[in-house]
Amino acid sequence: MKTKGYVNELMGKTADELQKDLVSAKKELFNLRFQNATNQLDNTARIKEVRKTIARIQTVITQNARTAE
Repeated sequence: MKTKGYVNELMGKTADELQKDLVSAKKELFNLRFQNATNQLDNTARIKEVRKTIARIQTVITQNARTAE
């Protein structure tokens, strides 16, 4: 995943789409943590990637909220 391209893609989304992406990323993180706890997770680096994705989405949501004020 190219970071700048992904962030630019996020900037073009509406607030509802960003919320949906955030919810799905949080669900994925929960599932990854569950798999890690039960020793079923092969790629542990995926947890870090999803956490960063959540942070990026939240950053874009905050930026959009500030520019709307």
